[in-house]
Amino acid sequence: MPLATVVSATHDRAPLYGSGGFCSYSDERLAEQLGGWVEQGLPCVKMKLGREPERDAHRLSVAREAIGDAELMVDANGAFGAKEAIRWAERYVAEWDVRWFEEPVSSADFAGLRLVREHSLLDVAAGEYAYVPADFRNLLGCVDCLQADVTRCGGITGLLRVNGLATAYGIDISGHCAPQLSAHALCGVDRLRHLE
Repeated sequence: MPLATVVSATHDRAPLYGSGGFCSYSDERLAEQLGGWVEQGLPCVKMKLGREPERDAHRLSVAREAIGDAELMVDANGAFGAKEAIRWAERYVAEWDVRWFEEPVSSADFAGLRLVREHSLLDVAAGEYAYVPADFRNLLGCVDCLQADVTRCGGITGLLRVNGLATAYGIDISGHCAPQLSAHALCGVDRLRHLE
């Protein structure tokens, strides 16, 4: 039987988003990659930022122009302190209509994640480096969406445990990477947001 059947699928598909937009990309490469995903039908795309904050405003403008009205998400990989992340979050929303802020601070900085979540209009996400249930429990109340990586969180069984936590606390799950391994299992996640 397909895994989606075994895990009692609540969805018949896992919505996808394109993830890339690395800080090392030229403007042309950034626009080509993100814009190309939107042209292929992906409703949202994610780009990296924070490595060289002085370039981020320009790169965000390039991305927004390339993707039009598609949803734009950002991932700082923990590059900011909480107050700096809050200042950037205000600009992300006002200037580029960004909706998702992944790891604005280190995913181990629970107080920082909570502060950014409480003082911004963006959905804050983290969890790709969570391995055991306690790692995900620590993020509850700190994020709007838990990211679960099936290759790190204990496989399919671990993902289903994360689903139990997310369901109990009323928050969404987003699958981190490994789409071929994750898609069927994520169909069994009650509050599935999307898959990277």
